[in-house]
Amino acid sequence: MPRTGRSAAGKQKKKRPQPEWPDGTEKAAGEHQKPRWTFLTNHSHVLILLHKNPDIILREVALAVGVTERAVQRIIQELEADGFVERERIGRRNHYRVLVDQPLRHPIERHRSIGDLLNLVASDTPTAPPAKSD
Repeated sequence: MPRTGRSAAGKQKKKRPQPEWPDGTEKAAGEHQKPRWTFLTNHSHVLILLHKNPDIILREVALAVGVTERAVQRIIQELEADGFVERERIGRRNHYRVLVDQPLRHPIERHRSIGDLLNLVASDTPTAPPAKSD
């Protein structure tokens, strides 16, 4: 018997919303959600977003990077512990400051700073959409 688009319980399947790229534009049908690998790590992606929008919420970072909120929490904790990010609590929100003078970590790139990387990448990087105010 051919399938009719209904589940075993006879309910109509809901069409999934079209996913969006971090800049808010819709992905065309057939576009991959996430490449198999990228040149930059999730840590650098988080740094770029925090630098561009210091008041961004973790949910927006997670959506833009393509990881869970818990993974973003862990990354930010690691970046704070190693002296790359400072977090200040303002009311119910966090404000992040990326310490741009810190050197990159790997010996091959240690002669460059976080600021050098951010200047190279972040100037044209799309950001996550701003948080909706209540």
